Amino acid sequence: MKNFAVQVEEGKEGQDGKPSVGPVYRNLLSKNGFPPMDADLTTSWDLFNNSVVKYPGNKMLGWRKFVDGKVGPYVWKTYKEVHEEVLQIGSALRASGAEPGCRVGIYGANCPQWIVAMEACNAHSLICVPLYDTLGPGAVNFILDHAEIDFVFVHDKKAKELLNPDCISAQRLKAMIGFTAFTEEEKDKAVSIGVKPYTWDEFLQLGEKNSSEISPPKPFNICTIMYTSGTSGDPKGVVLTHETVATFVRGIDIFMEQFDDKMTVDDVYLSFLPLAHILDRMIEEYFFRKGASIGYYHGDLNALRDDLMELKPTFLAGVPRVFEKIHEGIQNALKELRPLRRKIFDVLYKYKLSWMNLGYKQKNASPFADLLAFRKVKARLGGRLRLIVSGGAPLSYEVEEFLRVTCCSFLVTGYGLTETCGPTTLGFPDEMCMMGAVGPVFVYNEMRLEEVPEMGYNPLADPPCGEICVRGKTVFSEYYKNPELTKEAVKDGWFYTGDIGQMLPNGVVKIIDRKKNLIKLSQGEYVALEHLENVYSSSPIVEDIWVYGDSFKSMLVAVVVPHEENTKKWAYSNGHMGSFSELCSLDQLQNYVLSELKCTAEKKQLRGFEFVKGVVFDPRPFDMERDLVTATLKKKRNILLKYYQVEIDELYRKLAAGRR
Repeated sequence: MKNFAVQVEEGKEGQDGKPSVGPVYRNLLSKNGFPPMDADLTTSWDLFNNSVVKYPGNKMLGWRKFVDGKVGPYVWKTYKEVHEEVLQIGSALRASGAEPGCRVGIYGANCPQWIVAMEACNAHSLICVPLYDTLGPGAVNFILDHAEIDFVFVHDKKAKELLNPDCISAQRLKAMIGFTAFTEEEKDKAVSIGVKPYTWDEFLQLGEKNSSEISPPKPFNICTIMYTSGTSGDPKGVVLTHETVATFVRGIDIFMEQFDDKMTVDDVYLSFLPLAHILDRMIEEYFFRKGASIGYYHGDLNALRDDLMELKPTFLAGVPRVFEKIHEGIQNALKELRPLRRKIFDVLYKYKLSWMNLGYKQKNASPFADLLAFRKVKARLGGRLRLIVSGGAPLSYEVEEFLRVTCCSFLVTGYGLTETCGPTTLGFPDEMCMMGAVGPVFVYNEMRLEEVPEMGYNPLADPPCGEICVRGKTVFSEYYKNPELTKEAVKDGWFYTGDIGQMLPNGVVKIIDRKKNLIKLSQGEYVALEHLENVYSSSPIVEDIWVYGDSFKSMLVAVVVPHEENTKKWAYSNGHMGSFSELCSLDQLQNYVLSELKCTAEKKQLRGFEFVKGVVFDPRPFDMERDLVTATLKKKRNILLKYYQVEIDELYRKLAAGRR
């Protein structure tokens, strides 16, 4: 059996009330210690600046201009052109009063201005703080205040939210700089609260007239504070240093060197995952390191295929929901084929898959099948794709296998968090044994599993399972201004992820559960289940509720115990008769409860993906008799899932059918 990780420490049985811990694993490339860093790569600024020197004329950032309301072809700025703009924006920040260590917010969709603002921060040792409004209502207001942000770069469409009277922390800003321009009304609003508004061109001119020498960061300086979802309440600020970012990118360099197919300056990445998320940010940092090109989507995810066909990327990264949509699109196209052609496709699929399972690389498994059938799938993705990366949540086995066979490109999955500066495990291309798993621990980290006795997970059992703990050189420094939460998450140098993993015999990790009731849906968004249950329980029609989410699904469902008295009142007023159990079988009650849950969600300003889309009724309260709750009435989620599994599966089938 081929191994992908090496054990460097033995596991230990738990003693004196302490849990058992599994063996410590490292990547094979780090068997004898972490590889040395490059002397010329110690900060995020080095990643960009070194490539400006090496590849000044290479295309760096691409975007599509709108002409007469229609989106046009990609236009590009070279590394040299971006560098010149970075120097001007950096000088303008310094002229406006920004000093090293000052926090600068960036609020808006991916575009060249986002990166220019980020690199301007790097050039002057300023701290980049992405603002991301899907963290929940009031998140932007909270981050502005918590991070003590002085300047904000903002997309035109987000300016009104920044200037909303509810966003009172905007008053602390010294200046706000638009990615393009502001309306006169927005300018007046900004001035009225003491904030100086600048268009992008005005800020460039300010920098041109007030040139300032750069003040590059040291490795130990903070590079960025990235805010991420908490189990409830306010977002938490993850502090990443320049050394952490540079180390991660160096790790990617080392990881990629072991494969025959190398990344080159001709590679092109289509960026549509939010830059405020760690996955896209780290991919772009790596592309800057290699002098390669990044093209940004034009802002409409529903029209992403148009960007694919125009840009023709060689590299694509997304969350599982993106690849589920690609899979659905191809499957729908296959249904339109004549039966004979569909049969030929199925035969070629099984033929190529059989050779891949025998260890053949996908490009050598069946060139005939690629030519006859699968090149058309590749053409739907632009025609030049070489590598697909899926992250953010687990990718289903079915979708992963289909894309590995049909896309004529490598596909790898990984696992990581903002706290680990992106992937802390990463799969290998062409290794079918990693299907359904997330690869071995990454180059600059170590990993072990720790026992979770209340869930029955033991890292010394067979199979070894437990909470994933990570330590190493790409783990975050702290939660900003939150030492208590930092102490809770990091113990003896180990970061406790809250995710439950299984260590496979070949050193590859499989994600199997979540310790905390914070899950990711297939589109990569976190959902705090207990928090949602507390919210929905405030609805008068709800006696009790168990909210369920599946990382392979994009929607939440729930088992609801309706409030008996209020249900009977609703039935009487709507002409329905029968016992409480009989009323719980009515479709009309389902529709009513869903509408009430929706009203509650809207009233509490929940995000769209936090809305419950389907319900199952149980007239009996969740009880100890069925082992559904503890003695203190805490829900046993794994038992609840087993108990209602049939109903939940049927509900998801109905929801999927309704979307087609």
